[in-house]
Amino acid sequence: MSFSQRTGMFISETHTDAMEWCFTVEKMLVEGKTKFQEYQICEIPRFGKTLFLDYCIQTSALDEHIFHECMSCPAMTTHPNPKSVFVAGGGEGATLREALAHNTVEKAVMVDIDDELVAMVREHMPEWPRGSFDDPRTTLLHMDARKYLEETDEKFDVILSDLPDPLEGGPAVYLFTKEYFELCMDRLSDDGVFAMQAGCANMNYPDCFAACLSTVKEVFPIVRPYWAIITTFLVPWAFILCSKKHDPLDLTEEEIARRFSSRGVKNRYYTPRFHQSTFTIPDYLYQAVEEKGQIMTDARPFIWTA
Repeated sequence: MSFSQRTGMFISETHTDAMEWCFTVEKMLVEGKTKFQEYQICEIPRFGKTLFLDYCIQTSALDEHIFHECMSCPAMTTHPNPKSVFVAGGGEGATLREALAHNTVEKAVMVDIDDELVAMVREHMPEWPRGSFDDPRTTLLHMDARKYLEETDEKFDVILSDLPDPLEGGPAVYLFTKEYFELCMDRLSDDGVFAMQAGCANMNYPDCFAACLSTVKEVFPIVRPYWAIITTFLVPWAFILCSKKHDPLDLTEEEIARRFSSRGVKNRYYTPRFHQSTFTIPDYLYQAVEEKGQIMTDARPFIWTA
């Protein structure tokens, strides 16, 4: 953290070796350190309440609904009747919240390794989970998500991989590999759907997205990338939907509206009208896949080096 003569302090985040962003802090609400990371919750002008992890911005009141709707709802909507959901990561509880918004869900298992962070969110960011941690359909566990999937024989209709970027030494490196995606494929029901956050979708650093897309194509029969404009991140953000059977591009606006209505879903960003736009990514991302799309494996994982 650095200090600003104008407002008192700001948080400086290095995005790449070409860009550094500074966020003006109006008020620091709480900060601390868990076994895995440092956290900061503060008030940022226009952004409102904002969470940083290791001084890198993660989510803000301004547009957290955009990220979490996109993280959850395309996969949930693509499945015709999602009853069981697995959330890997997702410490703020908002991806879980969006999954539970579909009234078809009977069971949701969320596994996030950082119990201290989840406890902090419960206390200081209740606007994000909105009671989803305590929903009777929820089982909340604190362990490595990959280990859980390796040890269970459960099958899920939808798996949502809302994990931090694969930073060197971080807890998520081996949840971005072919072996992990194969494990997720095996833990899906026969018509299951998988979705993941896949890194930034700007021209400056599409490397993580390119590697993710190339790798999941080695595993799943249906793979559809999509993206969203996340003001909090200051760049567009990429996601990937993978499926055993159902193709999101087959869904019409009318069918999505029907599923929303019958399930009680009311979105602000990912809407029936906007569905096709969400799944229309620019050509430069496909070019990045051709140029930088390494196949990520346990032996050769992708390490975020921007």
